Amino acid sequence: MIDVRLLRDDPEAVRASQRARGADEGVVDAVLAADTARRAAMTTSEGLRAEQKALGKQVAQARGDEKTALLARAKELAEQAKAAAAEAEVQGAEYDRLIRSLANVVEGAPPGGEDDFVVLREVGDKPEIESPKDHLELGELLGAIDVERGAKVSGSRFYFLTGVGARLELALLNLAVAKAVEAGFTPMITPTLVKPEVMAGTGFLGEHADEVYRLAADDLYLVGTSEVALAGYHADEILDLSAGPRRYAGWSACYRREAGSHGRDTRGIIRVHQFHKVEMFSFARLEDAAAEHERLLGWEEEVLEAVEVPYRVIDVAAGDLGTSAARKFDCEGWVPSQGRYRELTSTSNCTTFQARRLSVRERGDDGSTRPVATLNGTLATTRWLVAILENHQQPDGSVRVPEALRPFMGGLEVLTPVR
Repeated sequence: MIDVRLLRDDPEAVRASQRARGADEGVVDAVLAADTARRAAMTTSEGLRAEQKALGKQVAQARGDEKTALLARAKELAEQAKAAAAEAEVQGAEYDRLIRSLANVVEGAPPGGEDDFVVLREVGDKPEIESPKDHLELGELLGAIDVERGAKVSGSRFYFLTGVGARLELALLNLAVAKAVEAGFTPMITPTLVKPEVMAGTGFLGEHADEVYRLAADDLYLVGTSEVALAGYHADEILDLSAGPRRYAGWSACYRREAGSHGRDTRGIIRVHQFHKVEMFSFARLEDAAAEHERLLGWEEEVLEAVEVPYRVIDVAAGDLGTSAARKFDCEGWVPSQGRYRELTSTSNCTTFQARRLSVRERGDDGSTRPVATLNGTLATTRWLVAILENHQQPDGSVRVPEALRPFMGGLEVLTPVR
């Protein structure tokens, strides 16, 4: 959630953020009113409790009629205190509901919606391929992708990676882990089922709740990214960040319902229900968050350049940010068969939004505690296979293996068709 002090001291900044996102800025005034009502109810409740405590001491010392009168007053006061406590709880719940409906405050992102991003740079030369095959045709020729049997076993938007397809994904993910370790990240194999409070804490149960798979019988959620588990890893803890950000690289299977994407990217493995991903996650001091965000982007670009995929970096518009993100950069890889760039990575600065919900803090030099900043970024994922196969295809349907991936594929240089 956002910092309530910012909301009280500079509500216009929060309203401006809501406008930039295309969201309802009236929620800001509703939260402020709820905050006032909550604090008033708490003051009343605490005052009555204090009066009860003082009256209890008087009762203990009173005698006769005085004690009888004081006991009657104590009973009356107890009823008032109970009612006031219940009212404070109601007001607190309403305040909590409203403030959690506010997305993070945008920091530097361009205003607008999905199409209002700003291109920061383009990197790499697009290959000149006459009549390029798409990744699915290539994958089927290579015996690397089988969507027909994926649908038979699990339904639409599922697939098998077979043979060199499985090896290529493992090579990509292992390259990402190697790069992460080299950069000082702690590698993690993370849970893919999490508790509701962790999923909610990362902001995925708000406007994007319909994207999340839920196991009702167990009251657990399947993650769409290891960001969720990593964000919860230090929940209710106080971290020492004096030596710099604490960084983790999580490898996990990821699951997304793709609700609302009916008819979009149904061919191949661009938009699927299950995939693998290596996700960077940093806990940092708020003052270091912007610089850490740039570092995460830099590491993403390093891996994209290593697999020799042309890409561009965009500054995502405020209306296309997730609930938790204050700013997000995407790297979009060139897809020859479509003649356009498609998203391959995202890196988000969530400032203190997630940490406030999950109670992840650091201790300052004066001994006090405060929320940390959290940041995330994709270092490699299954969708990258689309760009790798298409950009490195040869006229005969074979695919050149990027040099950086060859050590993870036993030195294999070319993937050759099997049909």
